[in-house]
Amino acid sequence: MTVGEMQAGPGNPPEVLDGPFSTRQLLRIDEALRLADQNTGLVFSVFVGGLDEPIREHAERLHRQLAEPDKSVLIAVSPNQRQLEIVTGRYARKRIPDTYAKLAALSMVAAFGGGDLAGGIINGLDQLASHAGKG
Repeated sequence: MTVGEMQAGPGNPPEVLDGPFSTRQLLRIDEALRLADQNTGLVFSVFVGGLDEPIREHAERLHRQLAEPDKSVLIAVSPNQRQLEIVTGRYARKRIPDTYAKLAALSMVAAFGGGDLAGGIINGLDQLASHAGKG
């Protein structure tokens, strides 16, 4: 379950419906998340929206709200602030060291710079999952 799903409820639809993605892009991101989870045994989540200052601390707070933070990887993107954070839990960090997370971040930033937010997220998920390997 993602942070967005936890905040949504019966009378409170998830905010992704008003987000920057088309339905097709959301489906592609969902598929990339499912494959990353399935192939690694880790739990991947994506947050797209505004991040409070300090950015890293806000991303870490979001990560701690996930169901299994120790084995979770959160990609937090704030397009309007031009910020990206990748937060890994204790167990996930053993499989995805910071150097690999930084490489994935560089690739994502390049795609974002070209105007491809969804593609950057999907490629980043694929790279992080590839680095983590089978779990």
